[in-house]
Amino acid sequence: MVIGNGLLAHSFESYNKDDKFLIFASGVSNSKTKNPEAYSREITLLKKSIEQHRDKTIVYFSTCSIYDPDEMKSAYVQHKLKIENIIQTTVPLYYIFRVSNVAGKSPNPNTVLNYFYYHINNGINFDLWTNACRNIIDIDDVFFIADQLMKNKLVRDRVINIASPVNYPVKEIVTAIELFLNTKSNYVEVNKGTCFEIDLSAIQHIIEQPNLHFDNRYLPRLLAKYY
Repeated sequence: MVIGNGLLAHSFESYNKDDKFLIFASGVSNSKTKNPEAYSREITLLKKSIEQHRDKTIVYFSTCSIYDPDEMKSAYVQHKLKIENIIQTTVPLYYIFRVSNVAGKSPNPNTVLNYFYYHINNGINFDLWTNACRNIIDIDDVFFIADQLMKNKLVRDRVINIASPVNYPVKEIVTAIELFLNTKSNYVEVNKGTCFEIDLSAIQHIIEQPNLHFDNRYLPRLLAKYY
């Protein structure tokens, strides 16, 4: 069973008729929002879903922004931590996947690639945090990794990071989009941001599989695939 209608929910639609899992993919789409109603709606729906599906393994998508020193005190991250705690203390069987910045076909303007692509393609000025890095992963790779864990009952009942082995400096992401569009962007460099590591030890055996290609052409391939 899948709850939600966004990018993650659509990618896991093959689980719609699976009675063993409840894929909870109905979350707050804008990580910058401070609207308490948006967060309370997700908590209410999650609690109701847990209560109605005690027999299922709950699958929840959290965020790797929890490790970002610039984001860890944000309303969004604190909300994700609160939900993680609810699941860990009330659900007998679960997976909590902390996912990095997902790339895919999505109208959501707040994703990393959508944001930069839109501004660069339309010549709109933006701030570029010179010290910031972002970890970008294909939605298809997110599904593949999570699917492998779930179907094989691996590392269940814990928090698992799903991300690419590569962190991209934001300026490198912008340059890749410029090359893809054959244009120059209009930005102001700001001395802000940090790079942070994401522990992938729990999924190392999966990301090393030959059908996943986290190489130096990964980002250009994502741009060609989705834009």
